[in-house]
Amino acid sequence: MERESFKSRLGFILVSAGCAIGIGNVWKFPYIAGEYGGGVFVLFYLIFLMIMGIPVLTTELAVGRASKQSAVLGYKALEPKNSKWHIHGWFCIIGCYLLMMYYTTVTGWMLNYFIKFLTGTFEKIPDGATDGVFTNMLSSPVEQMIFTFTVIILGFLVCSGGLKNGVEKVTKVMMICLLGLIVVLAVNSLTLNGAGEGLKFYLLPDFGRAKEMGMGNVISGAMNQAFFTLSLGVAAMEIFGSYMSDDNTLTGEAVRITALDTFVALMSGLIIFPACFTYNIEPSEGPSLIFMTLPKIFENMQAGRVWGTLFFLFMTFASLSTVTAVFQNIIACAQDNLGWSIKKSTIVNCIVILIASVPCFLGYNIWSKVGVFSSQSKEIFAGSTKLFTLNPINMDILTIEDFIVSNLLLPIGSLVFLLFCVSKWGWGFDNYIEEVNKGNGIKLKKGLRFYFRYILPILIIIIIVQGLIKTFITF
Repeated sequence: MERESFKSRLGFILVSAGCAIGIGNVWKFPYIAGEYGGGVFVLFYLIFLMIMGIPVLTTELAVGRASKQSAVLGYKALEPKNSKWHIHGWFCIIGCYLLMMYYTTVTGWMLNYFIKFLTGTFEKIPDGATDGVFTNMLSSPVEQMIFTFTVIILGFLVCSGGLKNGVEKVTKVMMICLLGLIVVLAVNSLTLNGAGEGLKFYLLPDFGRAKEMGMGNVISGAMNQAFFTLSLGVAAMEIFGSYMSDDNTLTGEAVRITALDTFVALMSGLIIFPACFTYNIEPSEGPSLIFMTLPKIFENMQAGRVWGTLFFLFMTFASLSTVTAVFQNIIACAQDNLGWSIKKSTIVNCIVILIASVPCFLGYNIWSKVGVFSSQSKEIFAGSTKLFTLNPINMDILTIEDFIVSNLLLPIGSLVFLLFCVSKWGWGFDNYIEEVNKGNGIKLKKGLRFYFRYILPILIIIIIVQGLIKTFITF
């Protein structure tokens, strides 16, 4: 059966960017940019996108386009005889399932809050009770199940239409709406009284703040954000490479995908910081920023119900675009490796993800005691010299799932894709460069061989080690 391809180049770019653009763009990027010195962090972030994010993205796209297959068969088509690179393809599939076990729950939270703002829930509660809406939602397994299952069924319904008539058609509309919404929201924030102070805090280089946080932490934070923002390492991007034409170079397409992802991240800060400074609310990291801090802002803002509805519609689109992209990968892998029809693959995988998503939302109520918890830190000595401290651990089910994906499968997977493409034991640098440079657009130079083979792998290993150390150890 002939493999589907994208109907248009715009469709490929928007679907691929939709996979990369997610929740982290909105709640993580603005927070760490502000904390790590504003423009100082942004500058390092852009540098690492160019020297790490884009090169690694091209490796996934190259494996996909050259093989015209999903992860496992993509490796098999390109790997040397009797080698075992394709085993990593199975880890990619596992990673996609594991990602969707918790990402669908968080996407359900976004959809839930969109409905709450649309129906005026926040107008009916007493002042100061905004936080309770989030905690009540988490404590209700039924409420979370309804929205998580809705997200999963919607995502698979989109994918059941195939690449062109399902994923591409729907994601193009979602992404165009997303980009329009973020501009409207940013313009509204820039009209607020605290816009000037918010922008200064967010974008002007503050070397004092950066020095206070430690320049090493600023650089490593920028490196991590630039790497993880593109959703690399579990073949979520590789699958879209398999649907591409040879008309344009992969470097040029990777730059366009990255530019859209970065645009959304930067614009998110333009929404959040002016609003926080206007209403004297300290921006905080993680779910509390989205589900506790921002609703308080919308509550006090003129036409806040409208702006809250638009914001969570934007967040729902950002989350759903990732969900449908990863679902497409899961469906295609079942079709390629098991020979299933799109109907069978969609139905079976939908049932599997519905069941697999249950532990995550139960982890906040019925199964709240399930996880890895240790309230005690432990100092490790060599003789009388303190080496490091083992940190307390507080990992619920969602945190465990996210840790496995973000700290292990994504960076290790990216390293495997890179080594496969550039080492003599894999596909090989010459084959990789030839594939990347097919078509019109930006070309990679063969002189980058040393950088790709030796420097880039070291940078990824640094990210892996840093992530583990930050989680478990304090020096």
